Amino acid sequence: MYSVSGYGKMITDAPRMEAYVSALRRAVKPGSVVVDLGSGPGLFALLACQMGARRVYAIEPDNVIEVARQAAIANGYQERLVCIQDYSTRVTLPEHADVIISDLRGILPWFQQHLPSIVDARRRLLKPEGVLIPQRDVLWAALAETPEKYSDIVGPWEGDLYGFDLSSARRFVTNTFGKLRVTTEQLLVKPNRWCVLDYSKLEDPDINGEISWTITEARTAHGLLVWFDSELIEGIGFSNRPGEAELVYGNAFFPFSYPIELVAGDEIAITLSANLVVDDYVWRWNTQVFSQGNPGKATANFNQSTFFGVPLSPGQLRKRAASHIPKLNKDGQIGHFVLSRMDGKTSLEEIAHQLTALYPSHFASYKGALDHVSKLAQKYSG
Repeated sequence: MYSVSGYGKMITDAPRMEAYVSALRRAVKPGSVVVDLGSGPGLFALLACQMGARRVYAIEPDNVIEVARQAAIANGYQERLVCIQDYSTRVTLPEHADVIISDLRGILPWFQQHLPSIVDARRRLLKPEGVLIPQRDVLWAALAETPEKYSDIVGPWEGDLYGFDLSSARRFVTNTFGKLRVTTEQLLVKPNRWCVLDYSKLEDPDINGEISWTITEARTAHGLLVWFDSELIEGIGFSNRPGEAELVYGNAFFPFSYPIELVAGDEIAITLSANLVVDDYVWRWNTQVFSQGNPGKATANFNQSTFFGVPLSPGQLRKRAASHIPKLNKDGQIGHFVLSRMDGKTSLEEIAHQLTALYPSHFASYKGALDHVSKLAQKYSG
């Protein structure tokens, strides 16, 4: 979830906001029903009210929805703006929407439950002739020469810092992608289109696609840069490509295992894929380089994945195996006890007192037990 300050940065991102405002102005008609999906502080919802929507549903699971609720009152829209604190996939509305607007992306559109939420909302909450904003995102990729950024990533783990060998961490940091901004001069190749996300037809939350280039000059490639052009509604959109005004999203940088020295005539092919696992994506980028003089043999061959970007002990890996037979640890037993008492009859105060009596070594005070129970109640109770 974003902080309120994080939402502030999104609101003050002028190119993004101007495009969304223009798209809303085109789509919202007097009397429209609008859904603001992942509403955050509710600015899109308020704008829809201002533009004449009859009813606006602001759906947001985080507590920041309280900002939208108070803003609706402050601006006189409390009769038209309905704030719902929940995940959209669990929400049923009394009517279908003419317009659904959202911006659930992270650095890239494959972010947490963004795509499944869009698919679900399109199927259940939108009229057949309704408008989705955005309509599509076009994803682009190019090789980047970024020695300083690459050094920032791997430098702390190379050499003998304070006399110690910490090089085992290098594998983890080069299997992690992050946010980066580069200049057009740092791109080694002409950008290639990687894929198109058409939200009106999208079904599969996963992606797998190949990008390839023939190198025209000797350069060093440190990683793959990916960005998107967004079409919010026909003729209205924005891009965070290098060379454009910087947007809040940034670009995604997938570092190579090692810098690749390329010469004119080399062929480089990268397969980039993302697979949704529970609530987040596992990314893979497999890279092969073939020289002009020896096209049958790869001079570089990297197989990287964010799965390898997180240090896991052998014990943690065993717990992920399909054959593992789990048994609740003490924290799990405590969680199970608390949840079993959330029966619609027992107060948090009573549960906390019971918890203190049963697990005195975990909760030195009633207040600590009540804090723990309250956090679980916020997440799991109705």
